[in-house]
This record gives sequence, structure tokens and C-alpha cells, in this order.
Amino acid sequence: MRRREYDEDDVRVRPGKGSRPRTRIRPAHEDAVEGFVVAVDRGRYTCLVETEGRRKKDRRRRTVTAMKARELGRKGIVVGDRVALVGDVSGDADTLARVVRVEPRTSMLRRSADDTDDTDGIERPIVANAEQLVIVTALADPPPRPRMIDRILVAAFDAEIEPLLCLTKSDLAPPAELVAQYEPLGVPYVVVQKGGDLDALRDRLTGHISVLVGHSGVGKSTLVNALVPDANRAVSHVNAITGRGRHTSSSAVALELPEGGWIIDTPGVRSFGLAHVSVETVLAGFPDLVEGTVECPKGCTHLADGCALDAWVAAGHADPARLESLRRLLASREGAPDTDD
Repeated sequence: MRRREYDEDDVRVRPGKGSRPRTRIRPAHEDAVEGFVVAVDRGRYTCLVETEGRRKKDRRRRTVTAMKARELGRKGIVVGDRVALVGDVSGDADTLARVVRVEPRTSMLRRSADDTDDTDGIERPIVANAEQLVIVTALADPPPRPRMIDRILVAAFDAEIEPLLCLTKSDLAPPAELVAQYEPLGVPYVVVQKGGDLDALRDRLTGHISVLVGHSGVGKSTLVNALVPDANRAVSHVNAITGRGRHTSSSAVALELPEGGWIIDTPGVRSFGLAHVSVETVLAGFPDLVEGTVECPKGCTHLADGCALDAWVAAGHADPARLESLRRLLASREGAPDTDD
């Protein structure tokens, strides 16, 4: 038997990893459907998809679970985002769609992670496309924290979201003192109590996308359960020793109001970092002090001697407590802790 002779045609060569030309052209996904992100949990996005119909009453909604497409890279997706979905968008059990595009946002509420030991000052996006930021504050049990309110107000100004002050537990303490403190800023407010009338608050929320923010124990989850009866948000109690509440909401979630509109409930916070916000933006949160900075030296930090705000306040143009709050906010941007002891 004659031995077979081999040549190069008999050798199978595996193509190298870089042999396939790469392209920057990405699919247009023209067949993608629009979804509204209502919850985020460990890399899975719960999206609400509306089916088409000739008449509005014929339209139906379904919930679709999706993952982020690789082509989006490190781009974050948060509750409130409007996204484009492809793949299995039936919403059936054990199905998974892909988020291939995040539509342009009208707003983005952020806070910095400066309330932990490993302070890094990195922005933490919380909610997208909100129109109104509802600052939920208890009048007692736990007592109000004006500096926390100020910080959240600054975040609202930075995100260009309209603020609304919601004062809870009015059956335990009167609201007059706190209302008077924020009246010069023109911040609208509503006063509520457990089991009381919520019509004034509903009027403010109906037809809008509102995000609720507040520290633990102020009654935010109780409020959400009253506004959306089937929300079933866990409710916590205030610690009698520390005067603080326990975190019960672990992640943000969007809930549809029966009257129309959405409220986005967020986890309770004990600090609201502003390291990502500029000095100018912080100052814009205190319009009653802005005029007093005209005579400040160039590059004034508003923290050191020589700041014209001292003379402005001494002349009676603004409340000294407001200047103290401003300086605490500016100091906290540089690493000083923000507490209300």
C-alpha cells in the first residue's frame, strides 16, 4: 500500500481571533418597542410596555423583564428611563428581552456616595425623567432635619426638577416653624398626617412623574401605601433610642397613581452627597443669599474670612441660619460630615 503524501491543503488552520473585521456600525433596531423602567434588580430591568390600539381604551400594558445589551457598555439604566427593547417582549414567564437603547433623559437626580466610610465622591444616579422631587419630612418622631432638606433642595436645583416639601405627622407637631423657614425660598409645601386627607398632595402628584425622597422613619412608605393601595411597601418604626428609622425600601420602584401619573419611591437615606455639585449650583439653592455674593473676592469659597456674605447677613438681608446651612453644605462637599445632632 502506497503511503499518502500530504501537502498544505490538508492542514486545517483555525482563524485567529482578530481575523474578523470589526465595524462601528451598530444595528438600528428599528423594530424595537418602547418600555418604561419601573424597577431595577441585580442587572434585571422590569419594564412596562404598552401595546398598540386604535383607541386609547383598547391599549393594554404588559410587564417585560430585560437585561442590558452588551453594546450599551457601562451606560447605566435607572428607574424612570425610557428604553428600546428587542428580543422576546411578550412578557411571558421565563422570557428575557434586551435593552438596546436608552432614550434621551429630561432630568437625572443624582447623589454622591459620601455617606459611607469609603467616600469616593462618585455620582450615583437615582431616578431619570422625574418632573417633581417630593421631599418627605416628618415634623416629629423623628424631628425634622433642615440641613438634609437643604441638601435635597440643592440636588433638585442641580437636576432642574421642581421641589415639593411634604410635611408628615402633623398630628404630632405643628408645621408653622418649618414652613416659615422655607417660605422665603418659595418652595411649595403640603401638610399631611397618618389617616388624614391626602387630596392636596394628590392634586400635586396627578399627571406628573414624582420622586419621593426622605430619610428613614419619616412615613414615606406609609404615604406611598395610602396613595397606591396595592403598593404594599414595607413600613418601619423609629428607634426610640437613636431617633432614626430603619431602611425598609431597598431599591427605587415606580408606581402608577390611580388618578394618573407616577410616584417613584426611593430607599430612605441618612445623607445626601453633593460632591458632584459645583459651588455655584449649591449657592443657587439659596437665592436669598445670591445677591450678597456680589462683593465677594474673586474665587471666594464662602467659607473663609473675607466673604461678603457675613456683612450681608449682619445687615439683616438674610437669616443667619440660612448662611450656616449654606456653609455646612459647602463644607460637606469637601469631606466634612453632615449631621443633625
